[in-house]
Amino acid sequence: MDYSVKNNDIILNEKDFDLDETLDCGQAFRWKKLESDYLCTYEGSFFNDNLRISEISKGTFVFHDVSEADFLGKWVDYFDLNTDYTELKKLFSEDETLSKACEFAGGIRLLRQNSWECLISFIISQNNNIPRIKGIIDRLCENYGGFPTAQQMRGVTADDLSYLRSGFRGKYLSDAAECVNSGVINLADIATAPIDEAREALKKIKGVGPKVAECVLLFGMHRTEAFPVDVWIKRVLAEYYPNGFPDFAKENAGIAQQYLFHYIRNKSE
Repeated sequence: MDYSVKNNDIILNEKDFDLDETLDCGQAFRWKKLESDYLCTYEGSFFNDNLRISEISKGTFVFHDVSEADFLGKWVDYFDLNTDYTELKKLFSEDETLSKACEFAGGIRLLRQNSWECLISFIISQNNNIPRIKGIIDRLCENYGGFPTAQQMRGVTADDLSYLRSGFRGKYLSDAAECVNSGVINLADIATAPIDEAREALKKIKGVGPKVAECVLLFGMHRTEAFPVDVWIKRVLAEYYPNGFPDFAKENAGIAQQYLFHYIRNKSE
């Protein structure tokens, strides 16, 4: 990782990073693209830490108004900057399809999100589109003055959440808050549990099925062996991996999935 401090900004040089591919690929929903003189600029939040970040040229980024302590203590981890994606892509490229996917969208990084925020976000994401997901999350944050903790949502009912206009998802959000507050599920314990136990624990929450559980494990707990399957990944598996996903990639299958998802979705447009 190569960075420097310039005035109140952090300048990062990182070749395996692209803001559009990372922040607009459906793994997080609190980032908004701004008008900018740079290649691109995004403003968003990691739980209740806010950031404006620009890609000023290919492989060079500005973290605006960020101290070195906050950069090292928060954002390095969030953007997974200590992981060597060059080596991961080299490993994945042993497979022809993964090689093409990595070449197509080589700047994707796996965001290390807050597990509670991720759980709520992906419950909201069910049978939903990205603009509507973002709108529901925005209304939730506006109501609480930031992304609410589970404790702040203690005792909320689906009726209490009607302002979200989230439809059937309201009762699932209420149940998620109840499960965490009552101790029925412990997100910290789930994050380190054997993967199958972790999957089953998350599915105790109403409305959390296999896909949402995998998303929470991957994006909210950095369990890189988790492998969310949606219509696009089903297509990838059927077309390119009828005999199963390559064993050599299974330890980091979730990261491989991000490259494949972006590749097949855009290739098909």
